[in-house]
Amino acid sequence: MSSLLKKVAIVTGASSGIGYASAKLFAREGAQVVVGARRQTELNGLLVEIAEAGGEAVALAGDVQDEAYAKALVELAVDHFGGVDVAFNNAGVLGPMGATAEVGLDAWNEALSTNLSSAFLGAKHQIPAMLRRGTGSLIFTSSFVGYTVGFPGLAAYAASKAGLIGLTQALAAELGPRGIRVNALLPGGTDTPMGRAFANTPETLAYIENLYALKRLARADEIAQSALYLASAASSFTTGSTLLVDGGISINRS
Repeated sequence: MSSLLKKVAIVTGASSGIGYASAKLFAREGAQVVVGARRQTELNGLLVEIAEAGGEAVALAGDVQDEAYAKALVELAVDHFGGVDVAFNNAGVLGPMGATAEVGLDAWNEALSTNLSSAFLGAKHQIPAMLRRGTGSLIFTSSFVGYTVGFPGLAAYAASKAGLIGLTQALAAELGPRGIRVNALLPGGTDTPMGRAFANTPETLAYIENLYALKRLARADEIAQSALYLASAASSFTTGSTLLVDGGISINRS
């Protein structure tokens, strides 16, 4: 049986990488999917792929930093499919890279707004829709960076992703009595456009891959499988968790 049959799922950051792979997987598992990202052309391509595989999806392009957009995604899910059961708040950016003393405040605020405040805005409007269902699964894409591993030059990214863990825990405690589970997904380095922006030379890629116990980066579809676990009833007693899907970088010393 499909694990998300007749569930309605919102996926942000769906124009590429983990969000793209997760939206396709959720649809393949029976969900009716609302996909969001800034790039309409890429979202249109995703809709075609989902439809060709027999799934159902609608798209709305916009900026996750905009509260009106967060509200509109929920309204689209309710109007088109009848409600919201799952929300994968996945959109994010690397933000400014380099010495922290040289990071401008505007760049810092942009990273926190995109990675952290957008998740708050998404949840703010997704929660009431889930409460009307009496159940739901909220998922935030955090990172091992700022949790188990510190990388120099990624202060804004680390701070914003660590903030998502605090948000996850607070919402899990708040919403658990009302039937909503809240979890953070912590991927390791993944072969996505964002991942390739960080590992942008063969030498850097080789160095980063060697940090992992598995000696490689993840594929986006591998991370999507873990998002599916958190979205589905398979994780029915899992809330407030930080699910590391990091290829062993958090424990590797060789």
